[in-house]
Amino acid sequence: MTAPVASVLIVGGGTAGWMTAAALAHKLRHMRIAITLIESEAIGTVGVGEATVPHIRAFNAAMGFDEAEFMAATNATFKLGIEFRDWARVGDRYFHPFGLFGEPIDGVPFHHQWLAAGEDAGAFGDYCLPAAMARADRFARPRDGDDYGYAYQFDAAGYAAYLRGVAEARGVTRVEGQIVDVAVDARGHVASVALEDGRRLAADLFVDCSGFRGLLIEETLHAGWDDWRRWLPCDRAWAVPSERAGAITPYTRATALDAGWAWRIPLTHRTGNGHVFASAFVSDEAARAALLAQLDTPALAEPRMLRFAAGKRRRQWVGNTVAIGLSAGFLEPLESTSIHLAQVAIERLLDLFPTGDRDPLDAAEFNRTMDVEYERVRDFIILHYAATERRDTPFWRHVAAMPLPDSLSAKIDLFRARGVVTTYAQGLFMEPSWLAVYMGQRVRPAGHDPRASCDAAALSRIRARVATQVAGMPTHDATLAR
Repeated sequence: MTAPVASVLIVGGGTAGWMTAAALAHKLRHMRIAITLIESEAIGTVGVGEATVPHIRAFNAAMGFDEAEFMAATNATFKLGIEFRDWARVGDRYFHPFGLFGEPIDGVPFHHQWLAAGEDAGAFGDYCLPAAMARADRFARPRDGDDYGYAYQFDAAGYAAYLRGVAEARGVTRVEGQIVDVAVDARGHVASVALEDGRRLAADLFVDCSGFRGLLIEETLHAGWDDWRRWLPCDRAWAVPSERAGAITPYTRATALDAGWAWRIPLTHRTGNGHVFASAFVSDEAARAALLAQLDTPALAEPRMLRFAAGKRRRQWVGNTVAIGLSAGFLEPLESTSIHLAQVAIERLLDLFPTGDRDPLDAAEFNRTMDVEYERVRDFIILHYAATERRDTPFWRHVAAMPLPDSLSAKIDLFRARGVVTTYAQGLFMEPSWLAVYMGQRVRPAGHDPRASCDAAALSRIRARVATQVAGMPTHDATLAR
């Protein structure tokens, strides 16, 4: 039997690196494992991902973070979901909320009742509490019995710094320096890394948080790459901060543009903006101009360019090395999933943390579950493009006609035929999320559940209850001020 893991070396900082360091230090504190993180201030981090999904609250709570302290340190605001503009047709708007739509009536799913009622039912979002809250710029934390959640919009660099403080306080050692060499042993495992100043650091377990480069997982161990650009052609982004704009909205905005889309993320001190685009359909200069043209407030800096490719490593755990964050894969930030996928990987690593023999079954199970997570997020993001009715630019004509993964085609076909949303145990996006995009982008089934009663009075009561709850809530700004 090999000795238990006594040391972990994390290569790279940023959000993923410091999330990993803080979580391992906290969750493995009784195992007396030495945890070291190497990063270089000269390299820097991507650091533009400022929106999250509700699962991050579970991570913060497990770490013992005080919400008010964390939000102040990261200039955070609350997030109830994402508003989509111009995705199905120019002029359309819909909301993907962190909550349920309506409630079953006589045991029949609500969306079938809404479909049966036709035009008299009004907007689908009128029956969803967080969607109505977002429309009114109001926010209150859910009470017992409420069927919605919330996430955060924050400064990613601030979150990494906050995590670093927590991790170092819990015993993590930070090493400044750039890696110039990686040594591999006879088994094909990483043995040590060498820094430019001559120091060499060894460990039992390595975590690759080196970003898109994948220094250990790809450049050294050749894990392989699943390229998904045939379904997700956007491969670049401009990012720029702008001045804070009046009342702070409790949601992220994603506006479809001619060759991609633009994000808007309000923080307490500024607004984060960006334009994700496909370089095959628009020049860098034109994309930059499109971003600046749709800003709500003056820019605070020059736009910064990011290049990426949609896809994931074929194996995210190889030998004694685990990839977490951008080194494991990247899906464009349309649904704010990057930090979540890092969080899931950290949780899986903790569940499968090696304690003796390096059982290859641990790595196989980690890779299997992460494949499922990435592929289900992939399908959901592709849906936004595939469900468009736009044909006004070459980009939108391309994504409307592109062949889809079989897994997504089956989901869409089932919904179009019977109004049934495919459900599963693993994966981030559940039925309400799929319904938000289907309904918001005009995907309608051929019929509805024949048991739907079309009970107008019941629908009216649900809509009135939502409106009454929203009217009694404070504004988002008021909640932040408290």
